[in-house]
Amino acid sequence: METPLSAPPPSSSQKPSPLPPPPPADQKHQKDLDFHSIRAIKFDAERRARWEIQVLKQLSTQKTAHPFLPHLISSVETQEFLAWAVPFCPGGDLNVLRHRQNDRVFSPSVIRFYLAEIVCALDHLHEMGIVFRDLKPENILIQHSGHVTLTDFDLSRTLTRKTVRNLICDAGETGCHLITGNRIEQPQKKQKQQDRRNLRRWWFVNDIQQKKNGLKKAKSARVSPVSRRKLSFNNGERSNSFVGTEEYVSPEVVRGDGHEFAVDWWALGILTYEMLYGTTPFKGKNRKETFRNVLLKKPEFFGKRNELTDLIERLLEKDPAQRLGYQRGACEIKEHGFFKGVRWDLLTEVLRPPFIPSREDGELTVTTGGVDMRKYFEDLRAPPPSMPPSPSSECHRRLSEF
Repeated sequence: METPLSAPPPSSSQKPSPLPPPPPADQKHQKDLDFHSIRAIKFDAERRARWEIQVLKQLSTQKTAHPFLPHLISSVETQEFLAWAVPFCPGGDLNVLRHRQNDRVFSPSVIRFYLAEIVCALDHLHEMGIVFRDLKPENILIQHSGHVTLTDFDLSRTLTRKTVRNLICDAGETGCHLITGNRIEQPQKKQKQQDRRNLRRWWFVNDIQQKKNGLKKAKSARVSPVSRRKLSFNNGERSNSFVGTEEYVSPEVVRGDGHEFAVDWWALGILTYEMLYGTTPFKGKNRKETFRNVLLKKPEFFGKRNELTDLIERLLEKDPAQRLGYQRGACEIKEHGFFKGVRWDLLTEVLRPPFIPSREDGELTVTTGGVDMRKYFEDLRAPPPSMPPSPSSECHRRLSEF
């Protein structure tokens, strides 16, 4: 549940939850901080909500603040709800924006702008050791300034990078070898057969998990049977949980091989494809067919091949060790030809992004005059008012006196 709010200066009589100070804002972006969005959940989703608040707190210090990532403003906990507030984004999400375009697709120049900012946001998360794991258009919001911000960190996870990892390519060979320590791992020769076995295994395990958790069948359903308790990782660098949105899930997640930061670059490839063609590349008639396509099918491209389609193809490499961004992270993606000429250090200085929210987009907040966020939280903390006795009970009391 999200509600746009307007927060006045703090009052001495009000005591919001102690939180890290929000990142500093210049005068140009001060208007962005005047509106906030509240999310509230019931305690059946408490674990993931608490994790998201923890991540937002990590993003809210002056050292870790980033222009394309949100920060936590305040939070409140009652017996029934856990709620938190983040800056309000009046432009909606990238999916809504795409549907407003002609043919419901973006031009390459618009794709370049949004991808550049998303890459910077993911790069910052990865530098903090956070893998996002749920990149999709619905989780990319448009700020008042027209720049993007990522949202929904409940499926994210903190991982540790490998200390020794290199890829070498022998002369005359098209494949790469993954070196881990002193061991060289050759690419599997029967990867497709292994994928089919893993897919059948996933069907069986997933059917049991769905019956256990009562998960609804949906084209964009999340499958997240993962506990927040500490798990055993290989050198603290991989997660073995099955998590994400089905059309954006990477092959290594479907196979159950364990995954790391490369899953975000796979999702970036899916996102780019959808921005270009208006649909995701591996979408099937049902979830099983979608995952079969993820494991076995190659993305289809239309028209003349160019730098953008090459970027998508390299991001959608099914072997994570050969995927663009696996070795040197965002640096590899920034160096791709599609981003030639992008001034990465000046992205926040762009004064005319492709889309800037209009007054109508924030009309709800403006016309209602806003809400005192801290008072809203205090009201949530307050016990419910006592109800006056009903006329029938008063009559019963009077009759009992005789």
